[in-house]
Amino acid sequence: MVKRALLSVSDKTGIVDFARGLEKLDVEIISTGGTARILRDAGVKVMDVSDVTGFPEMMGGRVKTLHPRIHGGILCLRDDHDHMGEAEKEDVELIDLVAVNLYPFEVTVSNEGVLLEEAIENIDIGGPSMLRSAAKNYRSVTVICDPDDYGHILKEIRSTGVVSKETREGLAVKAFRHTADYDATIDTYLSKELLGEEVMRMSFNSGVALRYGENWHQEAKFYKEAGVTGPSLSNARQLHGKELSYNNYIDADNALQTVKELGNENPAVSVVKHNNPCGLATGNTLLQALKAAWDGDPISAYGSIICTNTVFDLEAAEFLNGKFVEIILAPGFEHDALEYLRNKSANLRLLELPEFNEPFAVEDTYKYVVGGILKQSRNIGIYDKWDCVTETSYPEELRSVSEFSLHACKCVKSNAVTLAYEYEQGCYMMLAMGAGQPNRVDSIRKLAATKARENLQVIYDRENPAVSFDEYCKDIFSKCVMASDAFFPFDDSIIHANESGIKYILSPGGSIRDDEVVSTANKLGVSLIFTGMRHFLH
Repeated sequence: MVKRALLSVSDKTGIVDFARGLEKLDVEIISTGGTARILRDAGVKVMDVSDVTGFPEMMGGRVKTLHPRIHGGILCLRDDHDHMGEAEKEDVELIDLVAVNLYPFEVTVSNEGVLLEEAIENIDIGGPSMLRSAAKNYRSVTVICDPDDYGHILKEIRSTGVVSKETREGLAVKAFRHTADYDATIDTYLSKELLGEEVMRMSFNSGVALRYGENWHQEAKFYKEAGVTGPSLSNARQLHGKELSYNNYIDADNALQTVKELGNENPAVSVVKHNNPCGLATGNTLLQALKAAWDGDPISAYGSIICTNTVFDLEAAEFLNGKFVEIILAPGFEHDALEYLRNKSANLRLLELPEFNEPFAVEDTYKYVVGGILKQSRNIGIYDKWDCVTETSYPEELRSVSEFSLHACKCVKSNAVTLAYEYEQGCYMMLAMGAGQPNRVDSIRKLAATKARENLQVIYDRENPAVSFDEYCKDIFSKCVMASDAFFPFDDSIIHANESGIKYILSPGGSIRDDEVVSTANKLGVSLIFTGMRHFLH
């Protein structure tokens, strides 16, 4: 039972209502400094900490609660005869609930121009000590470090007269996490300020075991990054299907980031297989975008992951009849589409992410290497400049499809090239891509160009146009743009692209042989844009 509570908070949100609720439950309230003043002004009866300890707050408030009559009242084991005897002997009264939140150190040091002395003064000492004491003794003490918990704690006490063991356990872990994060922030700041050392501490929780890792013989878990909001797999809700595997997370993240590249003005769909988008398209409707993305590589789409920025509807669901996919990730699912897909397969994983079309809340990316971790800012943007460097001009009407191709290329593993075209006014598709090759020529000659013809054969056979297949391909390639994730070290990439009929090419430029590349493009009548922005992805 909660008979006595200590309230000492930096963030005063909700504290008055919480204290009033405790008072109505006949809980005696102890408080400090500013918290006590606010509660008294609100008409809540409060006992000062100094009245409990017999000592005034000292040294500008640095010393308030660091006293045996506070920590003894928190840490005393109620079922230990010796503890209870010592408490009675030393006139230590028990404290059953501790509500504390800490000086805003992280906010303080994030302010521009903050002085070291100001940061030091915002290092809380008494607060973390009380939180840790209360959390350590969770069997008898309720610890609260988050104002969001006030309401349900009051409700629980009102309904049962006590705070349950399960609630106290959860709050104790939360408090220890809070103080750990707080100390990590102090360490990061002071290591840099006092030692000139860069320290990075990360927090992940809610770990769940996966069926297996990248391969059957490997073990794996998924952890959520603490505090991440917005579009993230950690915020997705699974509506159907078996649990996600390690590879599912990898591919779904790629699919999410690929679609996010295209914004949310028009329906967009990515089809991802082995951490590469094998299909990507926009359309006037979800169904149109899905069909075009599937046409980007119908063979690789088998067993793929589908992601869209649009609520999944029944038409799109019916298109997948007879097609095997692992996951569909969307902002939501229309009711009839959800029921249709649930009946399609017991294993099909359906992931709903309502925050899908919000901006990414993360600014950096990380990659673990043996014995270390790499950190870099996210790759944002697609070009720094738009310079046509050839005698043949680059048509402005190809600007939109070119930007689409650059967005696609960013998400394909290096060395990467993407072929894209406007299959209907204002609607774009990735016709083919070349990915993961040690040299760029093979990405063009052996993969992208060859695969484009294979994909076009499927479309040609379905549509049965009144021209030969070669004429059909020639017409499509004449409208295609090719984006490269990095510069061309030699002119052979231009030559092989031209052999396939590709006349519009985008590259960052920056090779020592740029002049040679441009000269060859001029001889072949190829139009070449230098963007000034590389997009390696490993």
